[in-house]
Amino acid sequence: MIRKVLKGLRVSLGVFALLLSLMVMVGFAQDKVEITDAWGRVVSVPKSVDRGICSGAGCLRYLVYLQGQDIVVGVDSLEKRKNRLDSRPYAITHPELKEKPLFGEFRGHDNPELILSLDPQPQVIFKTYGGSGYDPDELQSRTGIPVVVLNYGHLVTRREDMNNALLLMGKVIGKEKRAQEVIAFFDQVVDDLRRRTADIPKDKRPSCYVGGIAYKGPHGITSTEPNYPPFCFVNASNIAASGGQQNQQVVFSPESLLVEDPDKIFIDLSTIQGEKNKNALYQLATEPQYQALKAVKNGEIYGVLPYNWYTQNHGSILANAYYIGKVLYPERFEDVDPVQKADEIYSFLVGGAAFEKLNSTFGSMAFQKIDLKKMEW
Repeated sequence: MIRKVLKGLRVSLGVFALLLSLMVMVGFAQDKVEITDAWGRVVSVPKSVDRGICSGAGCLRYLVYLQGQDIVVGVDSLEKRKNRLDSRPYAITHPELKEKPLFGEFRGHDNPELILSLDPQPQVIFKTYGGSGYDPDELQSRTGIPVVVLNYGHLVTRREDMNNALLLMGKVIGKEKRAQEVIAFFDQVVDDLRRRTADIPKDKRPSCYVGGIAYKGPHGITSTEPNYPPFCFVNASNIAASGGQQNQQVVFSPESLLVEDPDKIFIDLSTIQGEKNKNALYQLATEPQYQALKAVKNGEIYGVLPYNWYTQNHGSILANAYYIGKVLYPERFEDVDPVQKADEIYSFLVGGAAFEKLNSTFGSMAFQKIDLKKMEW
């Protein structure tokens, strides 16, 4: 009798264990969702994500835009670097991020062993510029953690990529509404800038040029961008505009600069990081070939915030656009205080004011006319 009871009990326990296992498996399946990332990879991610890491240039910036910084359990080496000249607004408003554990080197050079040592473990790895650094498929295979590739995009020439990156990241971390709000914010600001200047005749637009654009480090006066977003948004007459889709830094020859002879020159203040002979302000102030430029003769040199720092800082781009608009067309921007506008933009995107810190970092020359004669070298 006892044997029969025990045998029946064993059968019941076996059935119960099987049912429990099936329930766990079904529950696990239900807790996963499949998404298609920017590379067309179908990736299975947890239905609810509250722990993650961001690999690659600009990836963490987008997470902060989505107000998702609380899920971060580790950062790359650039986030932990102590750099006196740092122009990343999200890092200024969220200094706590640099205290997170290290998971790899910057520009996507991830370390699977360090990732697996993180406690708590990330549930997802977001990765921008997937072709740089550790291969996304290999990283996913080595860690067992889903890797979601995002195309960072560009405010002017690859806006769809940018929107899709925000929407996909938002979907994975449960911030879809915020992603839509961020996209709408960019639309609203860009529309405002363009509306203010769209009807200005071409012959009434001062010619202009921006030099000292950073690209994987500081550069001098000949470093520029044909599709410099602030110029595009305020319909500026950019002497370096190519008419194509070029959205990266290019070298504009000194000869071309002298021939085009712009009315106003804007200087990306990242240039002050460079050696003296590669500093755009030093070059304009001391090199004889640039003394013939009318912008130099007339004192039409203006400082703007660095924007290309661990790829493009969209908030600084928009802030620069309002300042440049006010310099080029003061009557169209009478109601705008560029400093106040900058902090409105930063407050929405990264959760706080950042202009004062950025400006002091770069010699308090942002949004100012720069007197080259008073510069000390």
